[in-house]
Amino acid sequence: MTYGGWGPPNGPGQGGPGNGGPYWGPPPHNPNPYPNPYPDPHPQPYVPPQPARRRSGCGCLAFAFAPAFVSARRRADAIFNTPGPGRIDDPSIRQVQNCRALVGAFATFLLIYTYGTDGGWSDVVDDSALKLFAAPWLLIFTGPLVVAGFIRYAPPEHRPTLRSRLRSPLKAVGWYLGALLLFIGCLALFALVMYKQGAGGSSSLLTSVMVLALFFPVVWLAFFLLFASGKAARYAFNTADVHAALPALLTLVLVWELTLLSVAVDGMPHGPLPVRLCGVLGGPLSVTGVALWELRRLRMRYGVRIRH
Repeated sequence: MTYGGWGPPNGPGQGGPGNGGPYWGPPPHNPNPYPNPYPDPHPQPYVPPQPARRRSGCGCLAFAFAPAFVSARRRADAIFNTPGPGRIDDPSIRQVQNCRALVGAFATFLLIYTYGTDGGWSDVVDDSALKLFAAPWLLIFTGPLVVAGFIRYAPPEHRPTLRSRLRSPLKAVGWYLGALLLFIGCLALFALVMYKQGAGGSSSLLTSVMVLALFFPVVWLAFFLLFASGKAARYAFNTADVHAALPALLTLVLVWELTLLSVAVDGMPHGPLPVRLCGVLGGPLSVTGVALWELRRLRMRYGVRIRH
């Protein structure tokens, strides 16, 4: 028996032969009339497609700034760490200085972690940045007085030789001041171009070219000043070319100046009075001890004397 050519009859109450009339509805839905005889024993759940992720701009910026970072570091090292006739490179002195720096950093971290600071860790970062960029300026202003007194104290027959070696430190100071002035000029010009671009409401091709032309010199000079500040403080603007004992003497003066500056700006550290005194005087006293030991080692091992 046929049922209108659509398939089997409907259920009870749906019409069709023997149920109240012929079958007029649509054919029943059969999504898979021929089932797979070999079904997958481990079906995988359906995973909707994910949108493509955009690459972060931090990687592109790091890739673009890497050449400027490396170039500025090499240039700063070539200017502020040049070998000279009076320089003595002793590995033992360098190792003792590095150990003192590590111990000082650990003591500072332990003091701050135990007693805290007013501004938190951001205050510590600001204090470190202040010392980093203040050290070259303190050397520029007070270093000539120390060098002049050192040459005046030297024997008369050695003074012309010491004066003839001042060219390298003066050249390093000139590089530092010139880079700083150039950085300020480029930064001011860059800010002026950006201000005019924002005030005009539209950017022309010439403005975009000027922005790109000023952006990379500003970045390079910023890296250069960062490395130059650290190396100028460490090598005291190449004053070892004048005399091997001058960096240690300048370090003695510089560390006490930085201590007074830090106390004047940030005040005493937190904690009991003995801890506060150790926090303030521990750094400069340890640096003074290392500098005096360096002078003694130079005298005993290499025959370097301040006054013959």
